[in-house]
Amino acid sequence: MGAGGSTGGGKKGELLETMADHEESINCMVISEDGSMLVTGSEDSTARMWSTKTEETECLGVLRGHSSYINCVGTHDTFVITGSADSTLRKWDMTTCECLFVYEGHTSRIQKMLVTDDFIFSTSFDKTAKAWLFNTEELEEGNEEEACVRTFKGHGKGVYPIIFIPSDEESEDLSDGPTINPADVLITGSADMTARSWSFESAGCLKQFRGHSGAITTMATDVSGRVLFTAGADATIRSWNILTAQLLKNFEGHSRMILDLCVTPKMFFTGSSDLSVRGWVYEFEENVRVFKGHQHSISQLKFFNDTLWTACGDSIARAYDAKSGSLKRQFVGHEAAVNCLVITQGKLYTGSSDGTLRVWNAKDVCEELIDNDVQPPPIPVDADADALEGEETDVVAVEGEEEGEGGEEGAEGEEGPADESEPVQEDGEEPAPEGEGDEEEAPVVEDVEEIEESADKPDEEEPDAEAG
Repeated sequence: MGAGGSTGGGKKGELLETMADHEESINCMVISEDGSMLVTGSEDSTARMWSTKTEETECLGVLRGHSSYINCVGTHDTFVITGSADSTLRKWDMTTCECLFVYEGHTSRIQKMLVTDDFIFSTSFDKTAKAWLFNTEELEEGNEEEACVRTFKGHGKGVYPIIFIPSDEESEDLSDGPTINPADVLITGSADMTARSWSFESAGCLKQFRGHSGAITTMATDVSGRVLFTAGADATIRSWNILTAQLLKNFEGHSRMILDLCVTPKMFFTGSSDLSVRGWVYEFEENVRVFKGHQHSISQLKFFNDTLWTACGDSIARAYDAKSGSLKRQFVGHEAAVNCLVITQGKLYTGSSDGTLRVWNAKDVCEELIDNDVQPPPIPVDADADALEGEETDVVAVEGEEEGEGGEEGAEGEEGPADESEPVQEDGEEPAPEGEGDEEEAPVVEDVEEIEESADKPDEEEPDAEAG
């Protein structure tokens, strides 16, 4: 898809570099803890590591081993973790590109992943979430299944977003190795229209958050970790008391599925397939700001230096002044949907369905003064969201961290998106490939209306899952 972004209100961003090393769409990316390396995951079944502190971006290594597209990536210390549609996660050594361990146990594609000091958490289309040991060096050969320490089972459809809330309490377990605090909580969101909180210690369900009428595609908590925000296919955002599962507020304003949710101390922002990004204040149920100009679904949001950054299916990344809503900069150059983005070292990195990683000058965006009298361009009145979403059959929908990610999704029983920001595929058996090797091909963007209706379909038989 060519660049079809808004005109006026926002300068064109300066493109610094274009890397076309990946053979297919880039679905997800993450920055290392020290900010020195970027990792990208692709539909070509590989992940690549890139330098970010060198004058020119260099590919530091290629991680090969997965047999299908990569949905999520994470880093910790000197390791990279990848999650794939081949139902496995893999742990890699950054320095040697060697695959150190394959986490096997899920029975369908991996959707989302979280990495902590001691554990890896994953969600899957198989209706479960799992917790795995990060350090697997002490596992003896033949006991690899012991890497899975918990299976969280109870959702009726595929599980997508995931949040881990560690307890502030000190654990009394003084033994060597990772410990699980009794008060540690995991939260998962599902296409069954519910979110659930789980005891990490027992893997038992603590609370169910019920009220949505469509798949939950993205979640976040406030900075205190006491309030949960959920959003999804029913176009609403809901806030909940995490301890009691009491509904606090229902935020309405979007007209179509919400793909990503970004939280700040006082506000939160949502990106949707209705071509808009909206800003909300915790205390009010009406949105206080609309960020206009997008001409396709918004797959991922990032908040950095009072600037809201958006990745959009119209092939353009944008930077807005978060306070005024003014469009500050458009990054035009990709030839297909922008699925993911990262801002670091004064640079913006964008990954696209066109298979390229592009690097843009972001330093001046954060430093420039904003003329609040300049209004962002309006959404075209004749824009047809349905037509736009069906326009490109090779554009991958995205959910992350965090998410849209990206959030990125197929209708029930169909292949879902290959990225984190738009996980809306519904429960059901994985479709049989149409031809040899088709199982590795990336899923296409599906009609959002089908996804919204699919949550009402009856559940199919639950696939077997490993006991925790």
